[in-house]
Amino acid sequence: MSPRRPRASTEKTRPSLFWPLAAIIVPLMGLVFKIEIEGSEKLPREGAFVLAPNHVSEIDPLVVAIAVWRMGRAPRFMAKESLFRVPVLGWVLRRTGMVPVSRATSAAAARATLEASETLVRHGRGVIVYPEGSLTREPDLWPMRGKTGAVRLALAGGIPIIPMAQWGAQQVLPRYGKLKLWPLRRRVRVIVGDPVDVSAYAETANSQTALVAATDVVMADIAGLLSQLRGEPAPAARWNPADHGQKETGRLES
Repeated sequence: MSPRRPRASTEKTRPSLFWPLAAIIVPLMGLVFKIEIEGSEKLPREGAFVLAPNHVSEIDPLVVAIAVWRMGRAPRFMAKESLFRVPVLGWVLRRTGMVPVSRATSAAAARATLEASETLVRHGRGVIVYPEGSLTREPDLWPMRGKTGAVRLALAGGIPIIPMAQWGAQQVLPRYGKLKLWPLRRRVRVIVGDPVDVSAYAETANSQTALVAATDVVMADIAGLLSQLRGEPAPAARWNPADHGQKETGRLES
């Protein structure tokens, strides 16, 4: 018997801008994807969290957003600070509580991370952070080496970091490929894991070495979840684009 799904959080049941967005996006994407979720009870129903999914397609943020909404929480992402200054779009981002991230200096970035973490805790919000920082460059679409942004955010506020893996969105929009809408209702599987224990790194959260080590733990958990979905073992080591002369694009964090 599958675990009983916990109730939705107040942030989903209380009227907000998410309601009209969900009313449009969820049915529309339901024609494209058949999303199956495992482990939904592991996503906190109240309070702050950092959700860390793998990234295999430009369209998988929609999959993750819909999955989070179906699991009872409002889907909020980290977004480039410059987008908040775009007319209309900036208003939507602010009204939905998206989290700005800047390309500022290290000191300014650290302050911004702390402020973002405090905001999440104060309002009891979750945020979705792709720890890879961009689409995976791993040839077989396994998670590559992670950036430290997700761990920084979690450690700064003592926020649980939840690993997630999804598989199937790349059938609709292959990495750097063209959209394939037929056949409709492509199966996409989503699995949510237990919170990653990074408490051992809390006292050394300002150390880059500790942040990288904690990020490696998170990436290993994400790869393990994806291994369950794919039914095959994940590579023992994470792919490092720099070792293969690849330039990382779409990077939001360091």
